[in-house]
Amino acid sequence: MENQTEQLIAQFKALADPARLRMVALCAQGECSVSELTEVLGHSQPRVSQHLKQLCAAGLLERFRDGHFVYYRVATRGDDAALRRRLLSLIPDGDPEFARDSDKLRALRGARGVTATDVTTHDRPLHRALVALTVAEPLGDLIDVGCGQGRILKLLATRARRAVGVDIDSDARRFARAELLLAGLPNCSLRQGDMYSLPFTDHEFDTAILDDVLSDAGRPTDAIAEAVRILRPGGRLLILLSLAAQDMPDLQTRLAGWCAETGLRLAPARAVPPVEPQWLLAVATKHDAATAAA
Repeated sequence: MENQTEQLIAQFKALADPARLRMVALCAQGECSVSELTEVLGHSQPRVSQHLKQLCAAGLLERFRDGHFVYYRVATRGDDAALRRRLLSLIPDGDPEFARDSDKLRALRGARGVTATDVTTHDRPLHRALVALTVAEPLGDLIDVGCGQGRILKLLATRARRAVGVDIDSDARRFARAELLLAGLPNCSLRQGDMYSLPFTDHEFDTAILDDVLSDAGRPTDAIAEAVRILRPGGRLLILLSLAAQDMPDLQTRLAGWCAETGLRLAPARAVPPVEPQWLLAVATKHDAATAAA
């Protein structure tokens, strides 16, 4: 029997238990912690952990650590990703029990002090500029380094195949995780990470955003080099820099120097908005032999 068929049989067996099916339905909406699943399902922590272990063994869920917590989500990559999507599409959206579980999870995150926020007038020009960059070229797999509370991640997630936000602030990640659940963006994930040492393999993303982290960085070229490391060939690096208390010509000069040091081709930086600018937005790509020849 082929390995793919054996995997499918294991997945059917894992989903045959109602509690495990409810867990998968929740984790398909966004990453969930063991404590959240325990509270929503009303089961004991050891029982929930045992179910999660079986779902991971069947290849339906993946496990990762974020700071002090362990989260589970539906595995989105791998050789059997398409098969897994077809299988999970059979889970009925309108099932009352699944709907109640979803409502409980949303209420639980809301009860922990997380409420939805609106885009401010200050943010709108930047958001329009970022969306404009995605029209001509898709984002593919996206990472937002310094994502904070996830506003840019939430803005661009629907235009990405996969979207990951990285921040060192656990409260910001908690807020962003709740916001993404409320927005119904299951392709998003949050990770604890240091911009100088990102927890990802080489060439894992198509688009990387350095989200207003360079101005005060002690080693800006190292942060840029680390972002370049995880970009695939032909990938784009978007650099956001706040102009608050910054001189724009000086910042442009420093940005050009950082990119030159790291071997990047930097397009002219854009002031956003053009009148009384608040942000500097730049796009950089690898400057290699193939690019030069083109």
